[in-house]
Amino acid sequence: MPIRVLAPHEAAKIAAGEVIERPASVVKELVENSLDAGATRIAVEVREGGLALIRVADNGRGIEPGELRLAFERHATSKVAAEEDLWRIATLGFRGEALPSIAAAGDVELISRVAGNDVGARVRLRDGEVDEEGSGAASPGTVFTVRRLFSSQPARLKFVRSPGSESTQVTSVISHYAMAYPEVRFELTVDGRVALQTPGNGSLTDAVAAVYGADVAAAAIEIDAPPEHEGAMGVRGVAVEPRLHRASRNYVGLYVNRRWVKNRALTFAVEEAYQGMLPVGRHPIAVLDLRIPPDEVDVNVHPTKAEVRLRDERAVFAALQRAVRRALSDSATVPPASPSLWVGGPAPSERPPLFMTQTPLPSTLLS
Repeated sequence: MPIRVLAPHEAAKIAAGEVIERPASVVKELVENSLDAGATRIAVEVREGGLALIRVADNGRGIEPGELRLAFERHATSKVAAEEDLWRIATLGFRGEALPSIAAAGDVELISRVAGNDVGARVRLRDGEVDEEGSGAASPGTVFTVRRLFSSQPARLKFVRSPGSESTQVTSVISHYAMAYPEVRFELTVDGRVALQTPGNGSLTDAVAAVYGADVAAAAIEIDAPPEHEGAMGVRGVAVEPRLHRASRNYVGLYVNRRWVKNRALTFAVEEAYQGMLPVGRHPIAVLDLRIPPDEVDVNVHPTKAEVRLRDERAVFAALQRAVRRALSDSATVPPASPSLWVGGPAPSERPPLFMTQTPLPSTLLS
């Protein structure tokens, strides 16, 4: 087959596949845009797992009418002004790929109104191309609607799971960002039923209660470990008492500068902090935000921004582990063992402390 240059619509669909893997990917990108726009209320609605409908409405700053069409151009972004900004990213989005990728994967309608404008602006796209533009009444903020996701991409549609499974993934996305941004009120509606609602009052404990239940929130231990020196990492969040635990690691929520990330090594650090406190095969519940100087984090290493690269992962591992262990120790969740239980071996005073300051990071987790 001879070499040829892909047509724009073909290239757009390939690029969309990197960013938009499933309906939850669309929700994640749109919610991140809403948070970057300063929204304090975000309402998400999905139908049939997000394949029939995804709608994200917010009360953020909105988009100027003259920029609505431009927002769907690839690599168009308001979050990066110069190349140097790429090394200190402070926003959730920055590459300008989300909207064009979503438009290539489904039928899109965007309505947005900037506060101070009399009316909102509206644009509709089909197959990534503008189909209709206009204006109309709208509340300040943005409403982004996606219909018939992947309907023109049957190969990708084959790999989508059942509507129930996809709705669960969407719920996971909203739950994690609701805990990362407790000052934002989130509401998720799935097939006409309210699946999640948070108060948005700024209390992480209240957000945890909305997501995981009142019993988990009542057992949450607050962590507020500021940086030990300028340029160091700080940790904020909650670690739940070890009397409550789960069968999977999915309840360890990790964030880097409020960006939800997945990192095996850091998850292991949290589990190590609970070492000896949980039954075999059980895992802790925690919501932890790592505050790291932006120039110490590379957020541009994964198509969906689900992973980050840390300049000094070992130091972050140790600081995270210390912060969690210290919180657990200070809360006295583990009572001291009775002297009568020691039979043989070194005397209690000669034993190593229960809470050590640092456990070396296994090299296999850093490979």
